[in-house]
Amino acid sequence: MITPESFTRTLADPTRLRILMLLLQKDELCVCHLTSILEMVQPKVSRHLAVLRENKLLVDRRSGLWIHYRLNPGLPIWCYKTLQALSNGCMSTEPYTNDQKRLNKLDTCSDSQKAPKLSIAK
Repeated sequence: MITPESFTRTLADPTRLRILMLLLQKDELCVCHLTSILEMVQPKVSRHLAVLRENKLLVDRRSGLWIHYRLNPGLPIWCYKTLQALSNGCMSTEPYTNDQKRLNKLDTCSDSQKAPKLSIAK
C-alpha cells in the first residue's frame, strides 16, 4: 500500500521525479530510453527505477533484451492527481523541458508490442 509519507519520500529525489514526469507523457519507456533522455548511466537509472518499483509507483515488463517501465495501473487516484499537478509545475522548467525535447526525438526499441493502457485505481 502506498502511504503519503512513502510517496512523498520517493518523489523527493530529482531523478525519480524526472522519470515519473516522463512516464506521465509516454505510457511506457525502456531503460535505454530513460538513460538517453536523462543523460545518465544505466546503473544509476536502474537504481532509481528499482526504488520506484519497490514503492509500487512503477511496474515493469521484459520483452527480449528490453525492460519496459510504466506507471503502476493500480496507483491510487490521489497519487496520480499529485503527479499530474506536479507535471503542470515542472514541465515549463529545466531539466524537464530538455527531457521533453529528448523524449519527443526518441526512436522506439525493436519491440512493437504496445503496453496496456493505464487504468487508475479509485
